[in-house]
Amino acid sequence: MAKEIIDDRFKKFGSVSFISISRVNDFIDYLDKGKLMGNRCTQCGRSFFPPRADCFQCRSSAMAWFEVENTGELATFSTLTYAPAGFEKELPYTIAVLDYGDFRVFGRTDPAIPAEELHVGMRMKSVVTKTAENRLTYVFKKV
Repeated sequence: MAKEIIDDRFKKFGSVSFISISRVNDFIDYLDKGKLMGNRCTQCGRSFFPPRADCFQCRSSAMAWFEVENTGELATFSTLTYAPAGFEKELPYTIAVLDYGDFRVFGRTDPAIPAEELHVGMRMKSVVTKTAENRLTYVFKKV
């Protein structure tokens, strides 16, 4: 009997990985290559980040990858001084949403950017990086 192989690439993502098995595990391979990827439904054209296995609009599973590139506009941000379990050692940190037009990306700002320099509407870009524990992630940097 053949041994079942478990695709658990997601355990390499972020500070705390709450899921290790996903139908969009290729996301991790792209991060490993320095590319931040979303996906787009090939049936209705809706774009997603984080990537999704299925389109909630038309229910299709036909998805195509696209690279999150160029710049986005800072839509909102908040500096956290209290964190959920597993993130306490990283406090304080700033979470944010970048608006790329067809989709939005949720993540953290680069810790080198003081919170007082951030403002809604500023141009930023998403950049793949690694955590202090050498896990894959991404941050928003000023352009």
